[in-house]
Amino acid sequence: MKKTPDFVRALARLKKAHQALLARRNAVDPAWYNGVYERYRNPVVTAEHIPLDWRYDLNAKTNPYLQERLGVNAAFNAGAMEWKGRFVVVVRVEGHDRKSFFAVAESKNGVDGFSFWAEPVELGETEVPDTNVYDMRLTRHEDGWIYGLFCTERKDPKAPASDTSSAVAQCGIVRTRDLLKWERLPDLKSRSSQQRNVVLHPEFVEGKYLLYTRPQDGFIDTGSGGGISWALAKKMDGAVIGEEKLMDARVYHTIKEVKNGLGGTPILTKDGWLHIDHGVRNTAAGLRYVLYAYLCDRHEPWRVTHRPGGYFLAPVGGERVGDVSNVVFSNGMIAKADGRVFIYYASSDTRLHVATSTVDRLLDYVKNTPEDGLRSAASVQQRIDLIRRNRKG
Repeated sequence: MKKTPDFVRALARLKKAHQALLARRNAVDPAWYNGVYERYRNPVVTAEHIPLDWRYDLNAKTNPYLQERLGVNAAFNAGAMEWKGRFVVVVRVEGHDRKSFFAVAESKNGVDGFSFWAEPVELGETEVPDTNVYDMRLTRHEDGWIYGLFCTERKDPKAPASDTSSAVAQCGIVRTRDLLKWERLPDLKSRSSQQRNVVLHPEFVEGKYLLYTRPQDGFIDTGSGGGISWALAKKMDGAVIGEEKLMDARVYHTIKEVKNGLGGTPILTKDGWLHIDHGVRNTAAGLRYVLYAYLCDRHEPWRVTHRPGGYFLAPVGGERVGDVSNVVFSNGMIAKADGRVFIYYASSDTRLHVATSTVDRLLDYVKNTPEDGLRSAASVQQRIDLIRRNRKG
């Protein structure tokens, strides 16, 4: 069937808009300043960045009205790493059907120009197929593999037939050497009934693989899960962990009172391992997700040495609006050899942003920001101390 003028015009408009989006330059937001990191005017990846041939049937014979056949709802929560001199993110892409999948996008400078590789990632499945997969963390491990740990979701087999919402979350595992061919490994086995936000430490510890975990009782509710924990596994192909030891607890009336979870793979610095994780608190408007930072010992990576109080990054302006509002979430950051750090974070389960800083500035933040005093009286005293030091000059 010959392309009609309407088809040709519509396709031309789509291509022009998509090319303009990919070519759009990003810039630091001049209205934002805190001395710790820079924010940017635009998200780095959105649903509109997804290639047209992933969404539209471009054949006039089979799609004469050029209708979108496989729509994309959101592009967010991305693992990140440097690859062959490029900034690479493995994005969670969610279709109109609510199913998520992973797709690789790359940029020359890490703040704009992200374009997707030719096709989405094919993960493969285990004997019990996933219903949904999301939020991959990438770790380049010293064993030579690049591992991707992600959340695999399935319907709760113990739920009654009338319950079509209850789910079980576990840690899925893949590995690759080139980000093109991915080998699916068995899911992580642990004593926890639900397991989210698992991250692999990049180095062996005592000859074993160290896994940061977040055990919880329910799909949403943490229950008896105390917070971020760690455990050791002998291998990753059939990984099994035993006791999960608590390293960063949930705390009443803080930014992590409801739950907390790992972000991306921690960054090794001269002073230890830098973490940027997420904390969740209750509000009258629902759950609020923010990012917070802390530092762990170089040789005992489960031991927190510096724990600044409060949040590191929270949603602002338009970031607060989306499918799940008032949320920021990060599962990937890139540290360059020159000391620059690129922190990729999603807002409101809808789009992906970047914040940039340096290792030196981040270390200054975690080492010199006071710890949460856990009481209003302690908080006001910290502020009075600051005011009086400033008066003295």
